Amino acid sequence: MTCRELIKLFEQAFPSETALDFDNVGLLCGRFKKEVKKIFVALDATDEIIKEAITWQADMLITHHPLLLTPLKVINSGDGIGQKLIDLIQNDIACFALHTNYDVMRMADLASDVLGLHDGLVLEETIFLDGETRGIGKIAELPRFITLKECCELVKDAFILDNVKVFGDLDKDILRLAVSPGSGKSVIASAIKKGADVLVTGDIGHHDGIDALEKGLAVIDAGHYGTESIFIADIRDFLLNKNRNLEIKTARIKQPFQVR
Repeated sequence: MTCRELIKLFEQAFPSETALDFDNVGLLCGRFKKEVKKIFVALDATDEIIKEAITWQADMLITHHPLLLTPLKVINSGDGIGQKLIDLIQNDIACFALHTNYDVMRMADLASDVLGLHDGLVLEETIFLDGETRGIGKIAELPRFITLKECCELVKDAFILDNVKVFGDLDKDILRLAVSPGSGKSVIASAIKKGADVLVTGDIGHHDGIDALEKGLAVIDAGHYGTESIFIADIRDFLLNKNRNLEIKTARIKQPFQVR
């Protein structure tokens, strides 16, 4: 299977046109005619991940977060991203990103599924595609009222986390839950507008959290990585369902920080 053929499969499931305006998705470096047999899947194209992909002799590296998000004026070994591109190109590894197009077409549904939500609505609409409104995040009602403390346990179990950060009264009753994997500051207003009792997301700062709480919205910050690492296994399964002959290696799930 060539790189171009794989891209066609991704475009059918996660069209690049559904990505948000700021984004940079698709083939970021590599040859369209490259024959792809071994694919490494990760959340980020870190130095560690690229070294592992090279050692494993991967043909393609697929990440959620784009290696290139802003334009480069130079590509040389004096720059971190430049060196990564040099390493990838020298080892003939294609680098492909599925970011907000994946968020819109799949991530919101996937997060809802792992949380056990049903009949959810789009939290923040971004595009009308094929007769359906799609966008970032989902909002739905839980099967029954639970406390915010119980909701924290639900989130930890769903995303396989040791801890979460919480803004709110742990005894508060929760029924309507909004989830937006990744950085969720921008969807706080939508969550409030749509009547969410709690927002499950990541990257919530001090002021964002207390402002949301004062407007009646509890927030469970499960981390950017913590809420998006579900991407890795999902893309592995997607690829194997398309072609069982592909060899897929997935990055080990590991938080990029430590809590002491």
